[in-house]
Amino acid sequence: MNPRLALLSTVAFGAPESEVFRLALQHATGELCALGGTIHLCGPTSALCLASAVGLPPALTRSWEIIDQESLLAPARALRQGTAVWLPLLPTEAADVPGLGTGLAALPVSGGGRITGTITLLTGDRGEPTPEQWDFLRAVAAWTEGHMARAPRLSDSAPKEPDGEQPWQDVPGLRVGWWDWNLQTDGLIWDAVAMEFYGSRPADFTGKIQDWMHILHPDDLAPTLAEAQRAIRDHSVYEAAYRVRRLDGTYGWSRARGMPTYDDQGRPLRMVGVRWENSESPSARDALSRALRQMSDGFLAVDPEWRIIFTNLEAEHVLGFSQEQLFGRVLWDLPAARRIQGLERRCQRAAAEGKPASFDVLMPDMGRRYRLRLVPGPVGCALYLTDVTEKLRVQEERRAAEAAASERAAQITELTAALAKATTSQDVVDAVAQRVLPPFDAVGLMVQAIEGNRLLNVGSVGYADDFLDLVNDRAAAGTSPSWSVISSGTPAFLSSPQEYVAYAPDHADLPGIANKQAWAFLPLTASGHTFGVCVVSFDRPRRLNDDERSLLTTISALVAQALERARLYDAERIRSRELQRSLLPTDLPDLPACETAACYLPAGQGMDVGGDWYDVIPLSSGRVALVVGDVMGHGLPEAATMGRLRTAVHTLADLELPPDEIMGHLNDIVGDIGEESYVTCLYALYDSTTQVCTITCAGHPPPALVHPDGTVRFPELGADPPLGAAEPPFETVELTLPEGTLVVLYTDGLVESTKRDIDEGMADLVRLLRTAHEDGTDADLERLCDTLTVGMLPAEHQAADDAALLVARLHALNADRMASWPLAEDPKAASLARRHVSEQLSAWGLDDLTFTTELLASELVGNVVRHAKGPVSLRLLHGAELICEVFDGSLTMPRRRRAADTDEGGRGLQLITALSQRWGTRYTTKGKCIWTEQALHDPDGRGS
Repeated sequence: MNPRLALLSTVAFGAPESEVFRLALQHATGELCALGGTIHLCGPTSALCLASAVGLPPALTRSWEIIDQESLLAPARALRQGTAVWLPLLPTEAADVPGLGTGLAALPVSGGGRITGTITLLTGDRGEPTPEQWDFLRAVAAWTEGHMARAPRLSDSAPKEPDGEQPWQDVPGLRVGWWDWNLQTDGLIWDAVAMEFYGSRPADFTGKIQDWMHILHPDDLAPTLAEAQRAIRDHSVYEAAYRVRRLDGTYGWSRARGMPTYDDQGRPLRMVGVRWENSESPSARDALSRALRQMSDGFLAVDPEWRIIFTNLEAEHVLGFSQEQLFGRVLWDLPAARRIQGLERRCQRAAAEGKPASFDVLMPDMGRRYRLRLVPGPVGCALYLTDVTEKLRVQEERRAAEAAASERAAQITELTAALAKATTSQDVVDAVAQRVLPPFDAVGLMVQAIEGNRLLNVGSVGYADDFLDLVNDRAAAGTSPSWSVISSGTPAFLSSPQEYVAYAPDHADLPGIANKQAWAFLPLTASGHTFGVCVVSFDRPRRLNDDERSLLTTISALVAQALERARLYDAERIRSRELQRSLLPTDLPDLPACETAACYLPAGQGMDVGGDWYDVIPLSSGRVALVVGDVMGHGLPEAATMGRLRTAVHTLADLELPPDEIMGHLNDIVGDIGEESYVTCLYALYDSTTQVCTITCAGHPPPALVHPDGTVRFPELGADPPLGAAEPPFETVELTLPEGTLVVLYTDGLVESTKRDIDEGMADLVRLLRTAHEDGTDADLERLCDTLTVGMLPAEHQAADDAALLVARLHALNADRMASWPLAEDPKAASLARRHVSEQLSAWGLDDLTFTTELLASELVGNVVRHAKGPVSLRLLHGAELICEVFDGSLTMPRRRRAADTDEGGRGLQLITALSQRWGTRYTTKGKCIWTEQALHDPDGRGS
């Protein structure tokens, strides 16, 4: 004999069914080396219900809890065929359960001459069971059948009901719950009482019969399902007692009674019924029944046809009949019910909706009001009648006061939230106007604050400008109601023009001018200091009651706190904006090398000042520096850092240093400020004589270049980190740009925000620049700035970073306005330079500058010949000024000094200073250049 069957044979009869199922599955899976197994029991109609599972995870067994007997699954096939079934898993099914077996082996379990369920195994990779294994499984099924037949019955241990008792009539509305089971879809409905007793939370309830199966005691599942199947098969009443698991893990006894319903073809549709607790003794139930009969509220229960099946004494008193007279009668046939207008319609509607409902009804013959609560269920409705006549009278007296208090609380809560968001003084005035004036039917609001010895209007609503000007003219310290309220710190409520005149006779003309009839003057006090007044006015006489005055006084305290905070913010914001404006260029220079336009947009409301800046710096010899930068962060320290860096850039640019050296010095400055300081910067140096633009960048977005043909591109710059984190040297890019090229420099606030990444922003910038070129908008640079800022920074800029924008159109110096000559390194070079100057200025029509320019050129060339080394060259530039340049190969810079009376030299640079408008030196790639600049003159000798 098989050892496993021998072990099973030692199990005594009388073991619970859950233990029988567990042992059967454990030995079956062990014998076949299966991965797991299940036992299903036949449920009502066409369903197989999962009774036990071994070795399989819940994620897999959840879909097998209810199996249609007509499905293609292995348990259903075994049930229909009455024989063993082997069903290999399809490849798609195996993919859904990776690592599981190759098929399902199922065979039926019989009892009482019919099939009662199935045993199913999920086999391993050995495939279909062998004939010996099938024989073993049949033996296990037979062992299971035998022990199921002799398992203990529920009736052996379930609490007993007294003979002939109808428990669902004993305690309606207390511990009776209704349920509705859809036998076609296995949908399940529980009322609140049933859900509470069954230990299910509404959030966890799925509305399927599995919800009930999960809480049923394992030993009670099979007989309970069998009883339901019997009732459906025999068209009889379903009655069962079983144990259910509560939320605390314990089990309690429950009884259920229901009746199946069928369609015209006799197919079962639903089973509806009731359940109740069955743990109390009959004496306890008798006590509950007596309490229900004697309770002060009326109670009656009706069946689905509205026939009365239970009443208590109070209900009998209200309806005017005894219980014996009422039992079985339709509720709507009673005279008392017919006298209640609309009762039948409202009850029918509540029952149709299937939801509890309550409403008040008047009993005309009794002169009393009752609160009727209707609780519908699958087998009827329960109605409760509570006499609320006195309660409603008391409530009516309280209702007005409670409504007023609730409205006041809501108004204060809403106003508090709005004032908490208010940033500026105007925000405070708007919040008060929107949330205080309408509830009081007020039409005017005026907020005034002390400035010196005057009261100035902070904001107002509902007043003409002429009246506000008149009030401001009279706002000096005096006898007006506003000053009186501020002096006393006590509100003043004037309910008519007569009261106003009596209160402030010196201002008797104001009510008529303002066209107002009543006022509330509320002092604004914060931090122990009264600094203003809030005036709420009405267009008709109005005497405010105590509650309204108290509410307005409370509101004025909230307004004072918000207004004080807003005024401090306004003052700080004005100072910050003024500081920032003072740190940015007031006007851009007018240069022949480029025409420029710029704009700065501060961050939105509630943000501190930022550190974005731009600059256009004219340099020597037709060159110009275009600069844009961004100090990361917001606040006065960042704005101050921006001012320091802008000054440093000007100083370094005036020294004619190369862009990469300038960036290196700026990096040192930022590093000295602090470890937390980071700055992005872009420095572009444009030479109009060569049309070369040299760009150095430190962590900044690249400029947009718009070529004359409308092509827009971003040059590839070096990936240097921001200043403060960079390590010199900085990479430099040289670009040759054609005449009319548009260079657009900007900070990241223009192209990046919380709603748009920088790549998307740069793409939008390209689109706008192309459109502007196509429609000619870019011809006017100021208009182009407006177009770009509106297109890139719409309304959401209120919460964005600050942004700086600098647009420059580059111009080249024409070749016919430039002349250059190489010079020999000998004393004759000076005379040759004078000849070149004379001839070229004559060709340009600048003969009046010949003498001065010859002296300058001769002195410069002479100094180079004496103190420097070659090669030497001379260049003249005819732009907005006349520029004379001398180049040599030496790095030694000339130094101006004061010459003594006996010195033979040292006066050359003094002569140059006297003759030229400006002069200077700069390093070149091959040495240095000394240049002078002279203003051009009109033919009459006046400066142009």
